[in-house]
Amino acid sequence: MAKQRFNGPKYSNGNHKEQQKAYNRTKHGLKIRVAANKADRESKANGTGKKGDGKDNAHYPGSNRSRLMSASRNRGTERRKPRTA
Repeated sequence: MAKQRFNGPKYSNGNHKEQQKAYNRTKHGLKIRVAANKADRESKANGTGKKGDGKDNAHYPGSNRSRLMSASRNRGTERRKPRTA
């Protein structure tokens, strides 16, 4: 079976919008999104984060903890290992 090709508009990080929408509907994508939203709510509730402050909750690998980091630095960090054939 051939890989599905995605055409059309892209996000600034290179992901195709249709591909990202499809991933966000998967079980794993949903789990990541729910955890990110929860961390964001908690940081705003305890006063460390504010709406519109330009910060993201950066998550430690293998942990449930997060810390505030500038959005550009957090989104520019490559955490995944490169794929090998």
